[in-house]
Amino acid sequence: MTMPSANPNRALWEKGDFTRIADTMRESGEAFVETLDIRPGLAMLDLGCGDGTTALPAARRGAEVLGVDIAANLVAAGTARARAANLPNLRFQQGDACDLENIEDARFELLVSLFGAMFAPRPQDAAREMVRVVRSGGRIVMGNWIPGDPTMVAQILKISAAYTPPPPEGFISPITWGQEEHVISRFTAAGIPQADIGFERATWLFRNPGPPADLLDIFRNYYGPTMNAYAAAANEGREAALHAELLELFEAQNRGTNGNTEIAATFLKVSVAKA
Repeated sequence: MTMPSANPNRALWEKGDFTRIADTMRESGEAFVETLDIRPGLAMLDLGCGDGTTALPAARRGAEVLGVDIAANLVAAGTARARAANLPNLRFQQGDACDLENIEDARFELLVSLFGAMFAPRPQDAAREMVRVVRSGGRIVMGNWIPGDPTMVAQILKISAAYTPPPPEGFISPITWGQEEHVISRFTAAGIPQADIGFERATWLFRNPGPPADLLDIFRNYYGPTMNAYAAAANEGREAALHAELLELFEAQNRGTNGNTEIAATFLKVSVAKA
């Protein structure tokens, strides 16, 4: 399935190489999957899967996993990782969280989306599609960055936004998915009772050998939002200011030892039960 080239999310996530970011958070992906009660044969959709940070560990535990992502390069990378890991129960395909065409109703027992579906440009459509493809008795589990949170990723997005042009009219910020009232509104509109929507705060770790500046370089060169911010800042002669602000953030939040970097980011874990 080919996504329209005009899709802004596709352009954003194909712009960099998110696999380089994903390499810094594999352990967090493993830890998150441990919380999901995966059993052999479980039908699972990983939506906005990237190259498989959560899809691979779920498949290793025996789930039948489909990974869907808007970016063709990440689908290819995930397919290569699944092949190298000899996981025939894991498949990747390109797709749009706002319109999961070619995926039938009630196909999955578990849908997971870690920092993926939150970036879909039409959040109400994404919520409706997530509910549609999950069967009765199934679950949706999302991880979403929280607006205004003082930890790393929310601050990266906040700082980057200050250096980029204003979004187009009608744009809905992805991090509204980190606000409980928006999550409730979207899922209740898709038919989920509010009592079946739960929330908790959780921690995601980014780890990289070397100093925080090295991790920042990975974000600068391979993460779409920061790539866009650096390009816009350079056009205005503000690149050095942006870099200094981000470097201060990375250094202040580093809790690594022995010259390595480990930075925690808080996210909102959303759990939805479909009756």
